[in-house]
Amino acid sequence: MQECMEALSACMQACIMCADADAAEGMGRCASMCANCADMCDTMMRMMLRMRGWDMGVMMSMMQSTTMMARACSAECMMHAEMSEHCRMCAMACDQLVMAMEKMMGTMSEAMPMA
Repeated sequence: MQECMEALSACMQACIMCADADAAEGMGRCASMCANCADMCDTMMRMMLRMRGWDMGVMMSMMQSTTMMARACSAECMMHAEMSEHCRMCAMACDQLVMAMEKMMGTMSEAMPMA
């Protein structure tokens, strides 16, 4: 779980920085994607910290949604990565998050199979 939390935090920070820079550069779609991804990372981290309130179905659904958002953000940022260092860094953070989330979801599925 620690690896996943660190990846969520790193992704959230990269997305916030990228969204701010994108907005200044007039890249509205990328800025919005990054802001949405940052929000989902923040929400996911807060959910993970409330361990007594976990519902496996809800948690897996949220993790899948966060993973999908990170993939979409990475794809958007990769379109600008050659000309924008902040987009390249954001895409990398999103990709790292996807890997960490997929690893954790796999571990959770093995440890607590859903009925």
